[in-house]
Formats: sequence, structure tokens, C-alpha cells
Amino acid sequence: MTIVLAIAVVLLAAGLVYALLARQPEPVEQPDLAPAIQEATSQVASQVVADLLRVNEESRKLDAKTAEAALEKRQAEIKGLTERIARGQERIEKQVQARGETDVQTRALLEQMGQTIGNLNSETAGLKKALRQPQTRGQWGELQLRRCIEIAGMTEHVDFELQATLHTEEGRLRPDARFLLPEGRSFVADSKVPLDAFLDAQESEVESERRVHLERHARQAREHVRSLSSKDYQGQFNPGETPDLVICFIPNEPALHAAFAADPGLFDYALERNVLLVSPTSLIGLLRTMELGWRQERMVAEAAEIAEAAKTLHGRFAKFLGDFDKIGRGLRTATGAYDTAVGSMERRLLPSLRKVEGLGVAPGKEIEAPQPVEATVREITAPELHEADPELPGAEAA
Repeated sequence: MTIVLAIAVVLLAAGLVYALLARQPEPVEQPDLAPAIQEATSQVASQVVADLLRVNEESRKLDAKTAEAALEKRQAEIKGLTERIARGQERIEKQVQARGETDVQTRALLEQMGQTIGNLNSETAGLKKALRQPQTRGQWGELQLRRCIEIAGMTEHVDFELQATLHTEEGRLRPDARFLLPEGRSFVADSKVPLDAFLDAQESEVESERRVHLERHARQAREHVRSLSSKDYQGQFNPGETPDLVICFIPNEPALHAAFAADPGLFDYALERNVLLVSPTSLIGLLRTMELGWRQERMVAEAAEIAEAAKTLHGRFAKFLGDFDKIGRGLRTATGAYDTAVGSMERRLLPSLRKVEGLGVAPGKEIEAPQPVEATVREITAPELHEADPELPGAEAA
């Protein structure tokens, strides 16, 4: 920009000189000024060029300083950015390292979980296979029944009996459990495990097939109810000794609910045949209610025993108070007799003994008179003693 301005000034000066020469009207003989003009122009141009070079040099120096300051600023910014990038890279490396450790732990956990799931699948398959065997299902049902009884807090041979044998005209019946009620009453429970069709329904992925299996499951439950009703457990007891119902225990809650869902009339069908279908939850509630009845029965019996013991204790204590009063009267009589004997000894016996001592017959040891007893026995004033009758029941037993 400065160079362009200098060139423009030189051209302007040259133009002015040319204009001055062109405005002369006619040539006259004048001294030749061209060399002088040329020299002046050359000097002006040299001066302008020198000024331009000086200005350009100062401008370059200023630009260099500005560029240097800008460069230093950029270097500082780049240095700060580099440090931030380094710190960020360090954090990223730490996060990557931590992520790697976490990935290793996660991989190990997933492998362990995979092994656990595999073991669980194999055990579940084994359990399903075992539950498809009637004997295993029966043992599992009996075990679940015993577990419910234990949760209810009942005592064997006191509140219930397992595998109790009932002798009938047609043979022997052996229900899974017989629950004992107060006053000699009882009721019977039998465990039934219809799981074949239910397991097939759970494994089925087609809804229509699943519905068919559930209907078969409900029919199996009906068959168990009919079989249990035909045994007539209630008829083996005297009238009034057992409720007119027998408990059919289904140890699997989902299986019982699935049977009710597939056959809504199943519950009524069972009640019509004096069979009550229960699951573990409802059986525990029933047994807890029965245990509460036993507890109240024991409380009544214990209260009667306490009343009888209190009656006996009252009679025995009354006799004890009478005997205690006799001891007091005896102590008073003994004290009076002792005081009388002391008085007689002081008035009659001691004067004679001292007379003997005065005659020199005694061995020389002076006889000391005994001290009188002034203690009195406290009289019993309790009204129970005066009201107690020695003939009360329990007095002789004491």
C-alpha cells in the first residue's frame, strides 16, 4: 500500500511539470531547465523512495512485532490446548483401563452366570423329569404337606398324625395326614399332585395346544377329587367326630389356579363330593386357625388347673396358719412356765442353797441365779387364721 502511494506521488509530480511546460504560449528562448527539472524530480523521487523505504521498514518491524506477539499468543494457546489434550488423554486412558477391568469382571460374571443358568436348566429339566413320575410327585406332595404343617407351628402326635392307618370293613385306609381337634374331633387331608398336563401346558408355545393341555389338567384334578371322595374318609369316624369334608391338598399354587381357570366349576364339583381343594397358602391359614383353637383349649385347661391349685393352696395355708398359731401359744406357755420356775427358784431354792454354802458344805463355787425371760411372742391377728376352718379340703393333705 505504501509503495503504491509513493508511485502515485511521483506520477503526480511528473504530471505537474508537464502541465507547466505545456501552458507556455510560444517557445521563447529560455535556458534549458530540463536537466534541473530532471535532477529535482530525481531528488524528489529519491527522497520519496527513501521515505517509502523507511516507512516500509518501520511497517515491517511493526508487523514483525505484531506477528511475534500473535505467534507467542498462539503458542501459549497451543500449549494450553496441548496440556488439556494430554490431561484428557490421560483420563481417557484411565477410563479405558477401568473399562477394560470392568469388561474382564463382566465377562467373568457373564461366564459364571452362564454356568449357573446351565446348571439351573439341567436341574430344572431333572426336576421336571422327576415330577413326571407318580411316585416322586407323591413324595414331593407329602413333603410339602409336612412343610406347611411345620410352618403352622403344630406338633406331631399332639396336633396331627402323618400316615395314620384307618381300619375299615373294606380294608385299611392311610391318609397323608390326620389333624386332631379339641374334644376328640379330627379331620383328614390327602395330597394330590396333578402335574403332567400342567407341565405340558407350560412347555407349549402354541396357545391352542396350551389350552388343550390345561383342559386335560382340569380333568385330572376332577379325577383326583372323584377318587378322594370315593374313599369316604368321613364315614370311618363316629358322627360329630370329624367335619363332613376331606382336605385335598394341591402343593402347587399355579397348578391349582390353572385348574380353576380351565374349569370354573371345579371347586363346586369338589364341594358337592365333600372335598375341599386347598393350596399351601389356604392350608396354612386353616391350620393356624386350628392351632389357635388348640391354644385356647390348653388355656382353658391350664386355667382350671390353676384354679384347683389355688384352692388347694388356700386350704393348706389356712391349716399352716393354725399350726403356726399353736406354736405361738406354746411359746407363750413355755415362757410363762419358765418365769414361774425362775421366781420359785429365787424365793425357795436359792435361799436354802446359800444357807448350805454358809455352813461350808458347798465346793466353793457360787451359784448364779438365772436371768428371767421377758420376751413376748407376737400374736397373729390375720383374719384368715380366724376364718380358716381346719376341716377345709386340702388341710389334711398339707
